[in-house]
Amino acid sequence: MDGKYKEIAEELFSRSLVESDMRSAPYEFPEDSPIEQLEERRRGGEGPAAGAADQPGREAPWALLGLFTLGSPSPFRLEPDILLRAKQDFLKIDSAADLQLYKEQNEDLVDHLPKERDVLLEREFQRVTISGEETCGVPFTDLLDAAKSVVKALFIREKYMGLSLQSFCKTTARFLEELSGKPLETRVYEEIPETPVAADAPVHPPFTDQHPYETCLPEAMPPDLGFGLRMVGSVIHVYTKRDVVDRSTELDLPYPNLQEFIADMNVLMALIINGPIKSFCYRRLQYLSSKFQMHVLLNEMKELAAQKKVPHRDFYNIRKVDTHIHASSCMNQKHLLRFIKRTMKKHLDEIVHVEKGKEQTLKEVFETMNLTAYDLSVDTLDVHADRNTFHRFDKFNTKYNPIGESILREIFIKTDNQVSGKYFAHIIKEVMSDLEESKYQNAELRLSVYGRSRDEWDKLAKWAVSHKVHSNNVRWLVQVPRLFDVYRTKKQLANFQEMLENIFLPLFEATIHPASHPELHLFLEHVDGFDSVDDESKPEHRIFNQDSPLPGAWVEEDNPPYSYYLYYMYANMTVLNHLRRKRGFHTFVLRPHCGEAGPIHHLVSAFMLSENISHGLLLRKAPVLQYLYYLAQIGIAMSPLSNNSLFLSYHRNPLPEYLSRGLMVSLSTDDPLQFHFTKEPLMEEYSIATQVWKLSSCDMCELARNSVLMSGFSHKVKSYWLGPNYLKEGSEGNDIRRTNVPDIRVSYRFETLCQELTLITQAVQTAELETIQEEDSLTMSSSLGTQ
Repeated sequence: MDGKYKEIAEELFSRSLVESDMRSAPYEFPEDSPIEQLEERRRGGEGPAAGAADQPGREAPWALLGLFTLGSPSPFRLEPDILLRAKQDFLKIDSAADLQLYKEQNEDLVDHLPKERDVLLEREFQRVTISGEETCGVPFTDLLDAAKSVVKALFIREKYMGLSLQSFCKTTARFLEELSGKPLETRVYEEIPETPVAADAPVHPPFTDQHPYETCLPEAMPPDLGFGLRMVGSVIHVYTKRDVVDRSTELDLPYPNLQEFIADMNVLMALIINGPIKSFCYRRLQYLSSKFQMHVLLNEMKELAAQKKVPHRDFYNIRKVDTHIHASSCMNQKHLLRFIKRTMKKHLDEIVHVEKGKEQTLKEVFETMNLTAYDLSVDTLDVHADRNTFHRFDKFNTKYNPIGESILREIFIKTDNQVSGKYFAHIIKEVMSDLEESKYQNAELRLSVYGRSRDEWDKLAKWAVSHKVHSNNVRWLVQVPRLFDVYRTKKQLANFQEMLENIFLPLFEATIHPASHPELHLFLEHVDGFDSVDDESKPEHRIFNQDSPLPGAWVEEDNPPYSYYLYYMYANMTVLNHLRRKRGFHTFVLRPHCGEAGPIHHLVSAFMLSENISHGLLLRKAPVLQYLYYLAQIGIAMSPLSNNSLFLSYHRNPLPEYLSRGLMVSLSTDDPLQFHFTKEPLMEEYSIATQVWKLSSCDMCELARNSVLMSGFSHKVKSYWLGPNYLKEGSEGNDIRRTNVPDIRVSYRFETLCQELTLITQAVQTAELETIQEEDSLTMSSSLGTQ
């Protein structure tokens, strides 16, 4: 009996060895693989080799190759030669002989320096092309209708980006220019460095040793222009004199027309629900996904080889920007806990709060909670999101309150409190110190301005300047929570226009007369733009259309719709940008939270008015918008760990799908206090995404490069981080020595985008040509009839 068990065990063991041999990682063959069938026939004696083994005087091929048997009469190989050849073909990279042959074939065509020719060879890769008629897979009439609509949508976005001095994709703009026959008014970086960055410049940009907030002297600031300000139709108008009664003194600063905006938005709304256009865009997106899979299959090893050739550079030491992170939750829970304990030991008797006219020290505040420093732990702090916050934004907001006490939120993570935001400034500076220590990680922190009072900007700027909250690794974005209904219910605001005045008038005043707001003038030099935040899943009771009341007449307690907020923020920002450009100051961009939840039309408003967005999850349900976001290369800062706790499970997150299709996506943390555990939350975000979705090193470096491109860091800084030619199109704008992204990947993205734009624009041009020919033939026939 034991011998029988032994025989069965050996048989199973031999089979497992064969199966593991045939399924050798990392390349697996399907069950019906012809290679596997061939090997089974060999082992089973079906092939001609089996007969040879039985003939006397002749040895089977496996005997010559040193094969052995284990409890089975059928010999087998651990590495079949046919499988080995298949692997070698799969792993094949152009040999030196192939490259030499390529050089010889191209010597008579291109007369370049040897170094340039080597660079050209490194950019060569396997391409997938589609040939034949109707290569897009749909009838020409459907292609024509879709192309006209898509081009119209792109022209709409370009119009609003040019009007507000925000950036528009250079490649897309070039195709639209060819179509329109006239140059487009797209924003180009006007900040040209005094000394251009050399190609061999170090990757770390030089910064001055003097702190930017060291001197705040009003007399050293630009002079007062003496302009007047007045809000007309809820958009601020600027006049050359303080007396704003005389309309002839109004400065010609452009801003969008409300009726035109609503008409354009209606066009896009009709576009995204059009059946044939949805089908066309869905097909194109599926094609882009499949094409990328083929590209990876054919070129993955070449991309990896290109990365290995670069000395010193790898994923850890390339620039990464956390493009979506809130300042009030930029620390992890352990960091906040240690900071609170340290503060309790050092500042226990400091007055931190006023309750009903009575001052309270930090010690008294914690005594009312019956807590000591020893009692505190991460669990009692209770700031981490859990399964109870899923689809419950209200519960998520309460997680900002340590130990569930709003008073601790006010003391430790607010800029305006009894201690003038001292504790919050200290912990932010500790986070900045961690970023500086890492060298290659950067962040764009969001601070809040609510619009409840006119002095909010000055208080925020005074907090930053007085506590010297600044780092070369950090830029600021100012977020405006959409909470008008709350303020109106509490009688803090009379109407929506008052909220707009509180947000924008101080910025205009600081631009016209910097000495009147000295701290604000200094602070704005480090602010990139505006964000619009709140729970998008809240129902909207009103639709933004021609019948909507103007902000001055919006006195209801209902909250205005998302597009209403976005339009009036955009309109005032546009006027402000033109005024600041006249003064030589840097301009702002609009980068709202959008597409995390709620209705699809949020993404329509953002497509028209925003340079970048955060989240963008709902694009997965809107193929037309997703295709438009791809063609316009709109930046999308995605936070999978945040979404996993709030709105969408991690495995359903569309980030890998967006990346494969070529959308401009980056990874960001959103709220490390609620979602992350380590000291480096951005690296935690990258590591989890890489493990779950099996991202390659090239994918990770591409995401990091995207984050720098869509960030608000200056042109000069980006020139050091990405290379002096980063604004050029295609691989010419890539420096693998700085980005660690192979030219092959950048070339693939650029060529694929150009092919999609060519497909669209050529269809429109063909239709226009046919229309002209028809008109000519009609004219000819009518003239002949007259004769």
